[in-house]
Amino acid sequence: MSTQVRPHGLAAAEPGWAREYEAILEAYQQAGGDLALLKMPKVATLVVSANRVLAANEVPGVHFEAEELPHGIRARIVVEPDVRLERPVHLCFGMLPAEGVQEIIADYEIGPGAQVEFIAHCTFPNALQLKHIMDARIHVGAGARMTYQESHFHGPHGGIEVNPKAKVTVDDGGQFITSFSLVHGRVGELDFDYDVAVGAGGVAELTTKAYGLGDDRVRVNEALHLDGEGARGLTKTRIAVRDRAVSEVMTTAEGNAPFARGHMDCTEIVRDQATARNMPLVVVRDDRAHVTHEAAIGTVNHKELETLMARGLDEDTAVDVIIRGMLQ
Repeated sequence: MSTQVRPHGLAAAEPGWAREYEAILEAYQQAGGDLALLKMPKVATLVVSANRVLAANEVPGVHFEAEELPHGIRARIVVEPDVRLERPVHLCFGMLPAEGVQEIIADYEIGPGAQVEFIAHCTFPNALQLKHIMDARIHVGAGARMTYQESHFHGPHGGIEVNPKAKVTVDDGGQFITSFSLVHGRVGELDFDYDVAVGAGGVAELTTKAYGLGDDRVRVNEALHLDGEGARGLTKTRIAVRDRAVSEVMTTAEGNAPFARGHMDCTEIVRDQATARNMPLVVVRDDRAHVTHEAAIGTVNHKELETLMARGLDEDTAVDVIIRGMLQ
């Protein structure tokens, strides 16, 4: 069914929705979200629980369209050309049940010359056997700038599979800056897959952070296609795995045009019986392009560890402090 955009508070007032609305807002707050911002009429917001659009608010120049699906939603988010928002657009996606599937099929259209920041919180506090799929198509118009910050909040059980996937096109002179963080609660299984094509004079920066514990599985696959003259791209990956967790990072950067510049920066920390793998791929198709890669895999810094332990922390706590410091 198609869902109309809801004014603030309307979803909470509808029969049968109030309890779910309040619960998802509580989870949103636990994930670091600011509830006051979700209720400000001048802030664009979209709140989705499972396959329900609980609340949404448009502001001038920003439009939401949503269709509720059996196991999620299909959403289209449009920012009109030359619109420059003073406040970020706040998104909340989550599921309260311990089991189930949530699929978010999202289409972001950022008009030429627009400037917009998205802050997304994804909350799954009770997950035992749950799957979250985010399949996005993102188009950043010429000269536009889109910033997208996504933070995940998971419960302690690790019973969740997270599959964020995005196909991104950045037109000439556009900028796409994104960060993905999964460091609160157990990862479960993460399969992260972003593919970004950048036009002439465009910029793409991808930052990915995850902290795997227990038997968590972390897989990051990022590809940068620097297709236009003077295009620039950066991937920055920070992964930590402990206990028996496994991480696998695969990054690709292609310099396909004159004066394209790309860099891949990966740091992974390994403790206990965990395993970390890094597989970079550099492709250059123009002799005026330049692409570099930097990777470091190992344990925490021993001097930092000794300093924290000398101040009274046990080794496990000290390691956790160092790792979380890196992920911040």
